[in-house]
Amino acid sequence: MSTSADKHILHFISPDQVSLEIKDPVDGSALEQAKAILDEIQTPQGFVNSEALLSVAKRLHDLPCDANTFIIPLQACKEAYEALSEDERKTLNNLHSRIKAFAQAQRASISNMTIPIPGGEAGHTVSPCKSAGCYAPGGRYPLPSSVLMTAVTARAAGCQTVVLASPRPAPITLAAAYISGVDVFLGLGGAQAIGAMAYGCPPLVPRSDVIVGPGNKWVTAAKSIVNGYCGIDMLAGPSEVLVIADETANASVVAADLLAQAEHDVVARAILVSTSKEIMEQVDREVQDQLEALPEPNRSIATEAMKLSFAVHCDSIDQCITISDSIAPEHLEIQTKDSIGVGKRCANYGGLFVGQHAAEVLGDYGAGPNHTLPTGGTGRYTGGLSVFHFLRIRTWMRVDQPENSQDMVEDSIRMARLEGLEGHARAAERRRI
Repeated sequence: MSTSADKHILHFISPDQVSLEIKDPVDGSALEQAKAILDEIQTPQGFVNSEALLSVAKRLHDLPCDANTFIIPLQACKEAYEALSEDERKTLNNLHSRIKAFAQAQRASISNMTIPIPGGEAGHTVSPCKSAGCYAPGGRYPLPSSVLMTAVTARAAGCQTVVLASPRPAPITLAAAYISGVDVFLGLGGAQAIGAMAYGCPPLVPRSDVIVGPGNKWVTAAKSIVNGYCGIDMLAGPSEVLVIADETANASVVAADLLAQAEHDVVARAILVSTSKEIMEQVDREVQDQLEALPEPNRSIATEAMKLSFAVHCDSIDQCITISDSIAPEHLEIQTKDSIGVGKRCANYGGLFVGQHAAEVLGDYGAGPNHTLPTGGTGRYTGGLSVFHFLRIRTWMRVDQPENSQDMVEDSIRMARLEGLEGHARAAERRRI
């Protein structure tokens, strides 16, 4: 099949040409810069100095030069919400309700448990972390949906305090913060925002136990640095979508979904895997036509992203699934005649969208499941943002009938000595009766 760039905007390749290279989501130069920023704002005591933070935020254009605080008043968020049109408020309320309902259902799916053990009981408890830090990008496009996806999920998990950071927030972002019920809003971006949430900036900003949300390469780099000091959701790389399509797919719809992903970023990837050469040609023509109709800067961004995007012709749906599983895309769409059956056979992905009408963009904007999803092949071993990122499952045990625990005691003594841990064995011996 031709790979001529003059003929196709999607690069047509064969299955054996699919690259499975997993790129490090942390950019090396961004990592160095993020570390320098964190060193600049952090005090010897470990928390963030507010004056240094304000200075960095001004220098990096998070704030105007005459700003005297990086805290956005919650009253401003309320006013932004009230200033929305009735339709805009309704949309924001609808998204909030759906995301909250899904997150609450997730929370209800796991509970405390107890089982008997020799001489007593053991179990686990499920409890939220105290403070959550949420990041929402404020770059090329305002992303109020990311405010909802992160802050509402943290609230549903039961976090007492929710801190939000977003640089130069648009009015709709402020409104989303209001309806999400955030406690602190930082007008900060980049590594400085992650540092403020991770280390805390007393008395204005509490230290976050977990930090979540997508961001640019400096956000990702900073999250890699603070990971361990606090929890993080994931290190997200460029966004991606993969569509499995057969001869029944609607080429216009498939093309629209590929472009919806491509307009995210110049390094986004849109991938088509199909059993039909005819559909591939139709989709390619649709992509070219729809791309020309996009406004700027969306058209230029998507055009660049298409340089990293491709289409693969497969001999069977089984081969399509094999390629998809090897890539483990962030978003996986199934547009085939047996979309439910095909979807059930797919193993690796961040989010699954089954059937022509289950558009990935519906997931972006609040069907319920979270849109913060694993990228770069990490869907092989992890999932997207959920209430579980904010929950701690902690185990416990008690022995209140020691006479019934003696077999367990003897097992522990014997195993300790097999491992060469005499102190362990002697501690267990003290439980003999």
